[in-house]
Amino acid sequence: MKPQTIAVVVFDRISPFHLSVPCIMFGEDRMGGCKVKFDLKVCSVDKGPLRTAAGFTMEAKYGLKALSKADIVIVPTWRDTEEIPPEKLLAALRRAHARGALVVGLCLGSYVLAAAGLLDGLEATTHWHWAADLAQKYPAIKVNPEVLYVDQGNIITSAGTASALDCCLHIIRREFGADVANYVARRMVVSPHRQGGQAQFIRQPVRETESVDHFAGVLEWSRKNLHQSLNLDLLAERALMTRRTFTRRFRQVMGVTVGEWLLSQRLSLAQQLLETSELSVEGIAEQAGFGTATSLRQHFGRAYKVSPLNYRKEFRQSL
Repeated sequence: MKPQTIAVVVFDRISPFHLSVPCIMFGEDRMGGCKVKFDLKVCSVDKGPLRTAAGFTMEAKYGLKALSKADIVIVPTWRDTEEIPPEKLLAALRRAHARGALVVGLCLGSYVLAAAGLLDGLEATTHWHWAADLAQKYPAIKVNPEVLYVDQGNIITSAGTASALDCCLHIIRREFGADVANYVARRMVVSPHRQGGQAQFIRQPVRETESVDHFAGVLEWSRKNLHQSLNLDLLAERALMTRRTFTRRFRQVMGVTVGEWLLSQRLSLAQQLLETSELSVEGIAEQAGFGTATSLRQHFGRAYKVSPLNYRKEFRQSL
C-alpha cells in the first residue's frame, strides 16, 4: 500500500506540545504488522531556524511546497489569535483543499483554516477559551465551543491541547480503520476513542473517591458486556447509585449521556469486528448489542456514511 503523506505546518514561535501530537501519531512506526504507513513531512512557513514557545530552536526540512502532494495537511496550532497568517500559507491550504486533501486545524489551527476561508458555512471548534473570539472574528463559521472535534468531511477542527490526540486518533480510525487506531492508542496508553461530541471540560469536579471507583468499574464492565441489553437503570444499580445521581455523575465525568456513550462503544466494537473477524453482520449486531442487523446498519450508516459490508471491504483491503 502506498504510504500516506502527512504534511504538518510549523512556524516561528510554535508550541512544541502542539507540534508533537501529529508527529508522534503519524511520524513513528506504530502500525505493527499492518500495511498502513505514513510519510510525515514537517513543512515550515518561515525560512531558517524556528524559535519555539519553549525557548529552543529547530529547523524543518520541507517548505510549503510539500503541501501540494500531501494526503492530509495538519495545522497544529497558531502563534497569535490577533495575527492573520501569511497569504502564502493560506493559499497553500486552499489549493490542498481544492484538490481533495483532508485539511485539519488543531486547537488554534482553526484560526488559520478560518482565515483561509475554508470554514465558512461549516461547523467548527477550537479551544473553548478562544471560541467566542473565533466566532466574533469569523461570523460565517458555526463555532461549537463544547466539543472535542468536528468532522466536516474533508475539513476537521479540534479543541485545545489533549483533544488534538483524540482528533488524530479519529482521523486514523476514519481513514485507516478501528484496528489501526486501537493499536496506536494502546502504544500511546490513551483512550482509543472519544466521540467528537464529548465535552471539552467538566464544569463540576468529582470528589467522592469511592463512588468514582464504582463508576469506573461500571464503565469497564459495560465495555466487556456490550452484547447484553444495557440501560441506565442497570448501570446505576451496579454503580450503587440512584438513577438521578448516576445520570448526573455520568454527564460530569464523560461529557455525554449514557445512551450516547453506549452507542459509541457499540459502534467502535462493530468496527473492530468488521475488520478482524469473520462474523456476519447479524453476528456482529448481536455481539455489539444492536440486536438486529437492521439496527446496526442504520446506526453505522448514520455515524460513518457507509454500510457495514462496504466498511469491511474497504478496510480489509487496506490492512
